[in-house]
Amino acid sequence: MKRVKSKADASKKADNKLSAKKGSERASKKPRKLKAAKDPNKPKRPPSAFFVFMEEFRKSFKEKNPNNKSVSVVGKAGGDKWKSMSEDEKVPYVTKAAKLKTEYAKKLATYNNNQSGGGSYAAGDEDESDKSKSEVNDDEEEEEGSEEACEEEEDD
Repeated sequence: MKRVKSKADASKKADNKLSAKKGSERASKKPRKLKAAKDPNKPKRPPSAFFVFMEEFRKSFKEKNPNNKSVSVVGKAGGDKWKSMSEDEKVPYVTKAAKLKTEYAKKLATYNNNQSGGGSYAAGDEDESDKSKSEVNDDEEEEEGSEEACEEEEDD
């Protein structure tokens, strides 16, 4: 007597084939590349105008709704308010974000210069970048003048 195949048997075989394929596909895939380690000295990216707005909005929302513990509610309310604001109302946040972006660009340039120069980015390095260009040039001229004086003494 022949056994009649039922639909359940057919679907089990299909499932077994699929699971066998998935296992072999996983084994054949290359392992994921590891992410490069983040440099803790690298300056953080500046917030966008929306995030500058949200800093202020969170404080005011928390004062109005002290019992609210949900982060998503604050985010939704902030997003709705941001969407309803006109461009004129957004101007102070946009200008502050632009200012933060220019500061970030300066810090990043300093960081990149130090990285290419082999030095590490530290708080002490910022003092040199804060000098005005005239002060830096004055220091170089003094050094050149002292070198010339040394050369003249050696010639005598």
